[in-house]
Amino acid sequence: MKLTALIENEKHAISIEREGSRLIADVDGRSVELAVREPEEGVYLFICDGAVYECRVTRDGAKAGQCHVYTGQRDYAITLIDPKRLRASQSVGGPLDGSAQIVAPMPGKVVRVLVEQGAMVEAGQGLVVVEAMKMQNEMKSPRAGRVTELHAEAGATVNTGDVLAVIE
Repeated sequence: MKLTALIENEKHAISIEREGSRLIADVDGRSVELAVREPEEGVYLFICDGAVYECRVTRDGAKAGQCHVYTGQRDYAITLIDPKRLRASQSVGGPLDGSAQIVAPMPGKVVRVLVEQGAMVEAGQGLVVVEAMKMQNEMKSPRAGRVTELHAEAGATVNTGDVLAVIE
């Protein structure tokens, strides 16, 4: 998975590959191999070259992709941007009088459905929460409109590109 991270107003290119409990991360061209443990929700232990680093992560519910990472000595406000998802949301909107399909960006599990079919929604309103790789992603409406189709159900497994909802 390739992401862009905004950390203290600086952009960093990140690529992450997960193999079981191992994580291979490339940050700005520097590769790091880590073992990852999650002893409790929101607490991660990263083991690298025999050293153990504890990070506590809290998500900012107000904005997708924003979180705070506490490392014991510092607190970092981080915004994660998925360039693939950003391109998809820009192209999904299409003309304002057409329909917009909300699709699963990667395989995962539907954790929550936040709207009902027929509901009126605002641009940026959360529709469905999908969990993938232990991260929850809120799929948002690219524009105001009515939910004309809803194909997501809590607990269901989804594949990349599956249509979760349609907004008209």
